[in-house]
Amino acid sequence: MPSPSSIVRVGVIGAGHLGRIHIQQWAEVQGVELVGFHDADEGRSALIGAEFGISAFAGEDELIAAVDAVDVVTPTLTHHDLATKVLEQGRHLFIEKPLAQTMEEADRLVSLVDRTGLRVQVGHVERFNPAFRAALPYFDSPRFIESHRLAQFNPRGTDVSVVLDLMIHDIDLILHVVDSPVTSINASGVAVVSDTPDIANARIAFANGCVANLTASRISLKNMRKCRFFQRDAYIAVDMLDRSAEIVRMRTVVGEPDPFAVTIDLGMDKGKREISFEKPEIQRTNAIRDELQAFVNSIRTGTDTAVTIRDGHRAMEVAHRILEGLRTQVV
Repeated sequence: MPSPSSIVRVGVIGAGHLGRIHIQQWAEVQGVELVGFHDADEGRSALIGAEFGISAFAGEDELIAAVDAVDVVTPTLTHHDLATKVLEQGRHLFIEKPLAQTMEEADRLVSLVDRTGLRVQVGHVERFNPAFRAALPYFDSPRFIESHRLAQFNPRGTDVSVVLDLMIHDIDLILHVVDSPVTSINASGVAVVSDTPDIANARIAFANGCVANLTASRISLKNMRKCRFFQRDAYIAVDMLDRSAEIVRMRTVVGEPDPFAVTIDLGMDKGKREISFEKPEIQRTNAIRDELQAFVNSIRTGTDTAVTIRDGHRAMEVAHRILEGLRTQVV
């Protein structure tokens, strides 16, 4: 393992739309040497290599052998085989979500990581959204969560269901906030322009009583990425697209109410409640750069990654339970 003061040599596999962004961001990550990248498209490799002035490796094996860590940004169906190759060669791994195509593949990767002890981070980038991070300190056992993730149609993402393409982001966020086992899932969805559902809704119930209602669509006329969390005496709204958050809290009035606050009288000798509004300061950061930096920091310090392979596995497990509900829905 590299020491906290050493440089981590990184290579990227996949230089498509997102892979190019990763290559661009790696240049800004501290403690890293971007050794190069590999992409199966030779023409694209030449363009990316010239654009960023980095080496385009002819094969993935050559790239893996030359680095300490590999960033896999390829279609989901290739994740298992590439991740296995990276880990078996003793390299740390950053892999885009979803972790794998099937639960069997995900299970094998978890076992491989347990055996090797290598650092693996799954690219659930919304964990690093500055609006979500600003809201985190305010969460206190939410009891109802509602999320809407809507996107305009883009054929690039239709190789997987909207659940694995879009909804999985919010699944991961909700599992991160709600520390309780999932007890039941109900789902419905419709395939409109592709062979898999393009719009889906899921209701997830947890053992602690929390319920989450998730909607994802890739055929919307506008983009939306919002989550709302309801808990005792508070409502938290997070807009991950606009990168804003609002906290609405209610407290019992003791003494004279604040003349500038919104106060409601509950009647029946229940006293008065004061409603306060707060907008936490949002740091204008780059979420992809932050997740890559966190991955490198975990390698250099030997600590757990910010989004572990088990986090990625759990999000996949819930997503596949939703997919199973979609397959068995009554039409």
